[in-house]
Amino acid sequence: MDLSANGGFDVRERFAEGAQYVGGTLRGGTSGRPHSVVDPATGESVYSYELAGTADVDDAVAAAARALPGWAGATPGERSDAMHRFAAVLSGRAAEFAYAESLQCGKPLRLTTEFDVPGTVDNTAFFAGAARHLEGRAAGEYSGDHTSYVRREPVGVVGSIAPWNYPLQMAAWKVLPAIAAGNTIVLKPAELTPLTSLMFAQAATEAGIPAGVVNVVTGAGKEAGEHLVGHPDVAMTSFTGSTAVGRRVAEIATATVKRLHLELGGKAPFVVFDDADLEAAVHGAVAGALINTGQDCTAATRAYVQRPLYDAFVAGVADLFSGIRVGDPFDAKTDLGPLISHIQRDRVAGFVERARSYATVVTGGEAPGSPGAFYRPTLVTGAAQDSEIVQSEIFGPVLVVLPFDSDDEGLALANDTPYGLAASAWTRDVFRAGRATREIKAGCVWVNDHIPIISEMPHGGYKASGYGKDMSAYSLEEYTQVKHVMYDNTAVARKSWHRTIFGDR
Repeated sequence: MDLSANGGFDVRERFAEGAQYVGGTLRGGTSGRPHSVVDPATGESVYSYELAGTADVDDAVAAAARALPGWAGATPGERSDAMHRFAAVLSGRAAEFAYAESLQCGKPLRLTTEFDVPGTVDNTAFFAGAARHLEGRAAGEYSGDHTSYVRREPVGVVGSIAPWNYPLQMAAWKVLPAIAAGNTIVLKPAELTPLTSLMFAQAATEAGIPAGVVNVVTGAGKEAGEHLVGHPDVAMTSFTGSTAVGRRVAEIATATVKRLHLELGGKAPFVVFDDADLEAAVHGAVAGALINTGQDCTAATRAYVQRPLYDAFVAGVADLFSGIRVGDPFDAKTDLGPLISHIQRDRVAGFVERARSYATVVTGGEAPGSPGAFYRPTLVTGAAQDSEIVQSEIFGPVLVVLPFDSDDEGLALANDTPYGLAASAWTRDVFRAGRATREIKAGCVWVNDHIPIISEMPHGGYKASGYGKDMSAYSLEEYTQVKHVMYDNTAVARKSWHRTIFGDR
């Protein structure tokens, strides 16, 4: 692949100084361990760098701590203005961001151009506005003798860890609410996909956000990640990733009594009632299952279809799956790119191969002949509810379809996993839809659609999918301290309640 494509954008040249962004400057890591960013569509290295060590994390946290008083002390309007400029810089470089995201992730350029990048620009513009609206309750004399009001203050230095499936969007989801609320941040992106996180931090500095407000350390989870979470000068940790790693993050954060925000795994149910628009449900299932090659914690992974529509639904999905064009992410005709790595491709294939002993692979279930980490869209039927392929997060282009009879059964099956991040219900009946949105235990329930997200609405899970919210004004709750301030209004030296301590003296 020509790395000088896209108007002369060259990854190696752009990040020649290294993959650490500390105090507004790119630099190399100090771990002594080299790492490569690999294009998963070709298996070729596109950029090599030295991973961050603990010293790099310490430097980044120190830079964030130095920048904190000035940024926290800026007026909401000043922070908002800087973030509006940030959105403008991102918008002006949309093509570069889309190219870099496709290069490191294998996402079709169509997806990064129409979803990842514009979504990130919109998020930035939203939080630029939200920075002016950090409000508490109205002041009032709640005790009669005092005036009380609520202040919202920054938490401090935030240490965030983002995953490899949506590197740019996850960087934005971590950085934007944190800095809108006056915090500074050290972000650790996945070492597989650091490019757009680094570009995002550079764009923040270019927009006039002070150096040290946004820092990036690119290192391994066991070294840089755990050191960041446990750092005594980090006041809060925000983590997006698997539930298993989330438990480890929580364990480390608890030792220093940090505030913790976790967005973890998912196994989203897709519940199709017998009055649903079949064509809409079939198309929604294909799009919802295959977005980002299924590497999405909200992806449709378990379709429960009421029996009258079951056979037609399976046939419709199989037909569309078989026509999906798998290939070069930079080809405009490509529908589905590779998985992030051959390791992930083999992990997905392992789930499917094990399922052959107890279920039916209707279509897909194979890797095409290609050096890249590709895997064909795979449809599985006949699996039991308690089977591995139904209960475990696969994170690949695999959809399992199961039938159900009564509405009670369908909703019970939808809730029957440890996860609760997202779900959808498909019906023309407003009462069925209302029941589904009430009874499905998930942080987001779509009706007659699956996947769309918007900056104004929160994203976060129930149960083993974690807690806390990304996006929306609700996310600012995660990144602010609430302080009660109370003024005496009486100017009386001896107050009536003192007698409980002083008696009659």
